Amino acid sequence: MVPDSVDMYKGCIEKMGKKVKEYLRNETNAGGFFEQAWTKAEKCASKNYSVNQKLDKLSHNHIKAICAYTGGQPKIYPAFNQAVRTNRTEYTTSFQFHSLHFLLTDARRLLKEKQQGCHTTYQRTNMEFAGEVNKEIRFGLFASSSFLKNLTHFGENTCFELKTCFGTDLKSYPEMGNYEKEVLSPPYEVFKVTAVLKKENDENLWCDVVYKLKSINTLSNVNCNIFTKPTINVGARGQYLHGRIKNVPDLIWLLILPSN
Repeated sequence: MVPDSVDMYKGCIEKMGKKVKEYLRNETNAGGFFEQAWTKAEKCASKNYSVNQKLDKLSHNHIKAICAYTGGQPKIYPAFNQAVRTNRTEYTTSFQFHSLHFLLTDARRLLKEKQQGCHTTYQRTNMEFAGEVNKEIRFGLFASSSFLKNLTHFGENTCFELKTCFGTDLKSYPEMGNYEKEVLSPPYEVFKVTAVLKKENDENLWCDVVYKLKSINTLSNVNCNIFTKPTINVGARGQYLHGRIKNVPDLIWLLILPSN
C-alpha cells in the first residue's frame, strides 16, 4: 500500500509552519526547475491572494504552492509526486520538496475546513492498472481528480470514480483557475475498490475500465518524522530533479496495489 510515501503532519503543523521557512529559502535558492516554477507562480499567487484572502485562511505561500503545483511550465508535479511516493527513507535527509509538500498539505487542510462531507470526483489516464474489488489502496501522492467526467484529453484507457473524504476542492486557486474543477487528495488517504467496470460489458461506459474507489481511512508512515530524526536540508538539486521529471507520465503517477 505504497509504504514508502511521504505523507502528513498531524500534531506538528505549527512547528512545521515555522520550519518550512528555512526549507523554502534553501530549496528556492538551489537552482533547478523548482526554483523556476516557484518564481513563475508569483503572478498566479498574487492575483488569487488579492481576490480570495478574505474567503479562506490561505497565506500567500499556500496559494503560491498550489499555483506552482498546477502550473504549466516547468511542470513540477511529475517529479514531485514521484519523490513523495518513494522517498520515505530520504525524508529526513535528502528529500527535495519539504516546502512544497508541507504547503500543499496545509493548504488542503485549511480549504477542507470549509468543505463539509465527501466529494465524488473523476480521474482519467491512458495508463493501465491492476486492482481487485475489496482491496485497499493508497495512492501515496497528491492525486488530482475533477468534478468533471468529460476531460477526455487526460485519457480513456483506465479511469477512476473516487468518493474522497479528504480530497479538497481547489476552487479557483490553480494556475488555470476553476476550468478543470480540480480536487486534490492527500497521499495518506486510503480507499477501497468497490467496483471494476469494463466497456466490454457496457458500451456506454465513459472509459475502457473504471475503478470505483471509496475513502475509508488514512494511513501515515512518517507523520512528523522530520522532528524525530537528524535532518540535512540539501535543497532542490537540479541534476537529480531534471533527471527524474522526464521519465514520469503527466498528471497521474500511481499504481493500484493490494493491501498487505
